[in-house]
Amino acid sequence: MYRAILIDLDDTILDFGAAEHVAIARTFREIGLDPTPALLRRYSEINLSQWEAFERGEISRDTVLTRRFELLFRELGLARDAQATEDVYRSYLGIGHYFVDGAVEILDYLAPKYDLYLASNGVAATQYSRLESADINHYFKDIFISEVTGHHKPEKEYFDYCFARMPGFARETTLMIGDSLTSDVLGGKNAGVATCWFNRNDRPGRPDIVPDYEIHRLDELKEFL
Repeated sequence: MYRAILIDLDDTILDFGAAEHVAIARTFREIGLDPTPALLRRYSEINLSQWEAFERGEISRDTVLTRRFELLFRELGLARDAQATEDVYRSYLGIGHYFVDGAVEILDYLAPKYDLYLASNGVAATQYSRLESADINHYFKDIFISEVTGHHKPEKEYFDYCFARMPGFARETTLMIGDSLTSDVLGGKNAGVATCWFNRNDRPGRPDIVPDYEIHRLDELKEFL
């Protein structure tokens, strides 16, 4: 049924949450802040709101990277350099990797059977560093990172860029897999391909964004792939 699979990186193959937690805690310590659970939680809330604004096309990627720290420091009444903080954070985020449970096993299972393509909204330098650390580049026919493509999921132009570089591409034989309803699933649906939502944290769905498949563990892909 399917011949080509586009698969997300963060929180689908690599556990971005784990990497983010370590990197942001180290960053806060370096700039003289105690990374308490409350501080880390508030940063995550602000960070998520900024990435959602980016997905809606309201702000640029570069704005997200500094504004999340600007908003946090302003809320805390702290005088800190947001760009310098982002630079420290970015350096720590690119170090090491953490796999989502079952990720390597599912890549081993899928790669011989399908043309796999990585589809990520991440910052290019960071994603390339993490991919090299994880040693998983060889599983993919090509790697599509939004900063390189000039567009991001869920924009149709992002998927058009990918499709133009996938030999023998056909919408009816292509599947998009990812953890985000608003970028992976919505983007795939807007681009006219089948979608699979990797809902590993049992989040509630949305009636306006309905995937073709929903899984809670990566090995559930074997039930239909």
